[in-house]
Parts: sequence; C-alpha cells; structure tokens
Amino acid sequence: MFQYYCLNPIAQVGLDNFGEGYVKTDDVNAADGILVRSADMHSMEFSDNLLAVVRAGAGVNNIPLEDCAKKGIVVFNTPGANANAVKELVLCGMLLACRDITGGIDWVKSQAENADVAKAAEKEKKKFAGTEIQGKKLGIIGLGAIGVKVANAAKHLGMEVYGYDPYLSVDAAWNLSRDVKHVLNVEDIYKECDFITVHVPALDSTKGMINKDAIDMMKEGVVILNFARDVLCNEEDVLAGIASGKVRKYVTDFPNTITTGKDGCIVTPHIGASTEESEDNCAVMGVKEMVDYLENGNIKNSVNYPALDMGVCTKAGRVAVFHKNIANMITKLAGCFGDVNINISDMSNKSRGDYAISMFDIEAPATEDVINKLSAIDGVFRVRVVK
Repeated sequence: MFQYYCLNPIAQVGLDNFGEGYVKTDDVNAADGILVRSADMHSMEFSDNLLAVVRAGAGVNNIPLEDCAKKGIVVFNTPGANANAVKELVLCGMLLACRDITGGIDWVKSQAENADVAKAAEKEKKKFAGTEIQGKKLGIIGLGAIGVKVANAAKHLGMEVYGYDPYLSVDAAWNLSRDVKHVLNVEDIYKECDFITVHVPALDSTKGMINKDAIDMMKEGVVILNFARDVLCNEEDVLAGIASGKVRKYVTDFPNTITTGKDGCIVTPHIGASTEESEDNCAVMGVKEMVDYLENGNIKNSVNYPALDMGVCTKAGRVAVFHKNIANMITKLAGCFGDVNINISDMSNKSRGDYAISMFDIEAPATEDVINKLSAIDGVFRVRVVK
C-alpha cells in the first residue's frame, strides 16, 4: 500500500486515479508521494519514506530540486496540462494592452448614479479607443506546449507570427502551424514584432533576458507579455522603456512591488493556470505520473531525473538505483547482482546532468544483502526495490 500527502488542495478528479492500494495520509513524514501546487517546499525536511514529489503545474521553483535529486526523490511536473488556460490569458493580455478595456469599465462604474450614462458614454468613448491585433506581428520566445498554442491561435486571429526556440522538440514542431515563421536569432523577434511574449523556463541563461539591450532593439510602442516567470524580464528596464515611450504596455501575471500600480503595467494575480479545467488536467496527469512511478519505477516528465520507461515488470524483481552520473557505475551495480548469482534479464540506464538512474529487472527477488551492497557503492544516492 502507498500513502500520499497533498500540500495543496488537489482536484478530486485527479485523486480518483489512485484507486485501490493508495491511501491519503495526514502525516507528511509517512508519505511515499507528495502532491503540491504552489506551497514552498524549500524549508521542508524530507522523510526517508518519500519517493516522489509531483507538482500539479509546470513551474517548480517552489521545490528544492537538487536536494531531492541527492536523496533519490523524483520530482515530476505536468507540462502542457495548463497550456490552454495560459494561452487564453495571453490572448486576453494582448487585447487588454491594445484596447483600454479596463479603463472603460472603470469609467462606466464611476457613472453608476448618472441617469444619462448612455449619452455620456458616447462622448467619453473616444478616450478608450485602441488598436486591433489583426495584421500585427507577434513574436513568441519559447515554443513549448504554451508557446505553440499561442502561435496557432494568433494565426487564426490574423496575426503574423514569429517563433524562436533553439530547442524546438519534434512534438512541438508537428503541432506548430506551418504558417509560423521560425526564426533562428532572438534579435529578429526584438526588431520585427509589435507584441513579444515569453514562454521559457527560468534558467541562469534566461533570467533577465528582456533587458535594456533587448528593449533598445525593439520597435516603438512594443507590447511585452510575460506569463512565464517574472525573473525573465528586468522589470526596472521595462519601466524605463515605458517611461521613454518605447514600450507601450507590459502585461505580466506576477505581481510585485516593481510593477504593481505602475503606469503602463497590466498586472494579473498569477491566474494563468487558474481554471477548473486546468486544475483538473494537472491533477489527473500528476497522479498518473506518480502511480506509474510508485508501481513500476517508470519516470515521465521529471525535472530532476531523466525519463525512463521499462513498462510493467514481469520478472521476479525490479530494482532502481539513483546515483551520480560517473564512469564505471553500471559495472559496479551489475556486479552486485552477479556476486549473489542473481541474473539480470533486462536493464536501462539514463542520465541527466550530474544525476542518473539504473533500473534492473532480475530473475530472483533482491535480497537484503544485495541491497546493502548496492547502497554502499560510492556515488549511490538511493536504492529502491520496486518489486
């Protein structure tokens, strides 16, 4: 029996996928798996029982990935499950930036006691005039699940779409409209586009990528949209661009003291994935990932360990070893089974940066002796008997 703990409320439609053999616990230290959305886990002490953490969403900056990797705790996320929700908010952001919709709504609210509000509106509406997005150029930096959906939707709205992603996956390429112009240099996005939206992870190489140098290359009156992570934009530089007139609007889903209440900034309260459908999709996808890992050791959509899939084990045993990605490790691991005459019928080894996992299907159950020998090898973080 496996136990799971929810750090945040998780949609029941997802939890229903646990089925028999799983029980929800109120003791986080007893949990084999933790489901989380936005709760900060950096200060948590992890029990030796913990095997997996699933983030019901895409961003994982609230989880200590390195600490988990060194303990052999696999961290999953649910990429693409909330992509449609974010896509729709990006489209909304573009419209809010083009048309003073919120200003018009606020004016109408202020006229609640005006019996002639309809007549007054005809005089005032010119103050809220804007522009259309049809025919404008949209630049998308990052063509993952969200970026592709934004690109395809924008094409249907009559926009000219440019996409930049040096790591474009095969799946994304298949799903991307052939009418999207795939550029090889991000500077082409900066120089050509009326709207620029960023959809990349927050890495050392991407933090602050929208800065003064980038803004200086942009067209006058550019609209910048950030529904990925606030650190991708140097927001002080963005405010300077607004003050100079270079940047027409900055639309972001990440409130902070830099942009909140500032002229030219449209800030929403981190609601990109806040739809019933998105929360359901993330919950279902996350629970299925956890179940496959707990029951079979298979890893899909991990952010700290490589993908690995050996299906359902039909042999007497399956053992997963989490270790440093160093030379000669597989020989040492396999030798532990050979020393006690346990035959390896199948195995897989995958690595990701400094971390690796080796999984063995064996023709006899793993003994305590062999587990101890595997655990004693220098560079091994964890040995898990899956079956």
